[in-house]
Amino acid sequence: MQITAEMVKQLRERTGVGPMDCKKALQEFDGDMEKAANFLREKGLAKAVKKAGRAANEGVIQGYMHHNGRDGRSQLRN
Repeated sequence: MQITAEMVKQLRERTGVGPMDCKKALQEFDGDMEKAANFLREKGLAKAVKKAGRAANEGVIQGYMHHNGRDGRSQLRN
């Protein structure tokens, strides 16, 4: 089956996954949108479980307030 850009776009909107992963999933499941979406969801859950054990113990979060008090921005720095 020919995978069109419209099919990839629909799957992206539905799952929030990148275009290449969507295209590969659609190719793997012969254009079946449901099976491709389920596969991408399971793949995403597997990634989340894999990353769940990681600790976020590096980096600094700080705030900045400009001298005139009008321009405060948050900054993230490693």
